[in-house]
Amino acid sequence: MTANPRVSIVSLGCSRNDVDSEELAGRLAADGWNLVSDGDATDLVLVNTCGFIEQAKKDSIDTILEASELLAGNGKVVAVGCLAQRYGKELAAELPEADAVLSFDDYADIGSTLRKVLAGETIDAHTPGDRRKLLPISPVDRQLATGEVSTPGMGPHVYRKRLDSTPWAPLKIASGCDRRCTFCAIPAFRGSFVSRDPGEIFEEAAWLGENGVRELLLVSENSTSYGKDLGDLRLLEKLLPLLMQPEGIEWVRVSYLQPAEMRPDLISVIANTPGVVPYFDLSFQHASNAVLRRMKRFGGTDSFLDLLSAIRIHNPLAGARTNVIVGFPGETEADVTELIEFIEGARLDAVGVFAYSDEDGTAAVALDGHLPEHEVQKRHEEVSKIALRVSEDVARSRIGQEVSVLIEESGNQGRSEHQGPEVDGSTNVVSDQELPVGSIVRAVVVDSIGVDLVAKQIS
Repeated sequence: MTANPRVSIVSLGCSRNDVDSEELAGRLAADGWNLVSDGDATDLVLVNTCGFIEQAKKDSIDTILEASELLAGNGKVVAVGCLAQRYGKELAAELPEADAVLSFDDYADIGSTLRKVLAGETIDAHTPGDRRKLLPISPVDRQLATGEVSTPGMGPHVYRKRLDSTPWAPLKIASGCDRRCTFCAIPAFRGSFVSRDPGEIFEEAAWLGENGVRELLLVSENSTSYGKDLGDLRLLEKLLPLLMQPEGIEWVRVSYLQPAEMRPDLISVIANTPGVVPYFDLSFQHASNAVLRRMKRFGGTDSFLDLLSAIRIHNPLAGARTNVIVGFPGETEADVTELIEFIEGARLDAVGVFAYSDEDGTAAVALDGHLPEHEVQKRHEEVSKIALRVSEDVARSRIGQEVSVLIEESGNQGRSEHQGPEVDGSTNVVSDQELPVGSIVRAVVVDSIGVDLVAKQIS
């Protein structure tokens, strides 16, 4: 084994996982590992897996199998991330192509652990447990107990290393979740909600600004809860304007907002603070009160429409998106009709529609009223078509509006303020010059193509 072995990191899943991958990359680089691009010759492929839904699990397993086949015995494949954390020994037993399956608790000493894997040592996979039980109840004690896994704690200049050159980057503000949604297993393997120290967040924001980032995407399992374990439930409202101070940072975007926890001051700060983009990523999940109660969530059509109305009073052009689940146990045709009517009335810029599937360890598995798979898929297809039609109509309604666009790629391709990275539409800027990646330009929307916009640059 060479003194500076090569490692390739493949990151799957959400932006929170991308942050974890960059923290792993930083730790490995500091430990003398050479980071190489995916597909290049390497000694070890580190697959940061996703374990959120069935398709994500399949994609993670397929990626591990592909990496093993590509290496053909000339390197090692190691699984980390949510799927590895969630299944541990079970995954290791059923997937021998992975030379090791590591948990979140292995991250702190990842370099030496992977050197052992390269040396042929067997690393016993962990037995999964409910990580919510690891943390004491006291907020002060919880902060002391989180360690480096939930809160990086030692600064991005030591641990985080960017794996791409996009002009935006995710910035984790918290980890874990205290909600008990019956369809979601994330709290069990990510743990209880722990806010990150605001000073650390500011330090990392400044570091990202120094490294070419123009837009910060604040991520967590539930951003509206930020600060509650630090004794200040209004801490997010105080933090957002401060994150506009670091040099280089032009936009701050908040993701993963819980509708039931939205508050007037938070709406006002997001909608009206210069540089904080007026963008509301609201986790509605459904619109039927009956279905939401079975999900152990709050709200319904009326309260959700009221929330959107309150947002648009502050800023009529604010962007809004959501995800919904169709085919949940007990969902009736009347519930689907209500969901469709809500989507049509809410007029959101983007709607992610997911077909319900049982997830190991969730309460929804034991609920009565499970629908046949063909019915779930039928409803998914129906709602998806309507959601896309509505979002395309909303995009057309933006023709004539003046927008700010962050240029992300050559060819003047970018995103307007109401478009989140990777999950929403895009904006192509018509200009007589090639606009620099990372620049923000003013433009007027002149056309739409599906959910994407075409805008002409103005001086």
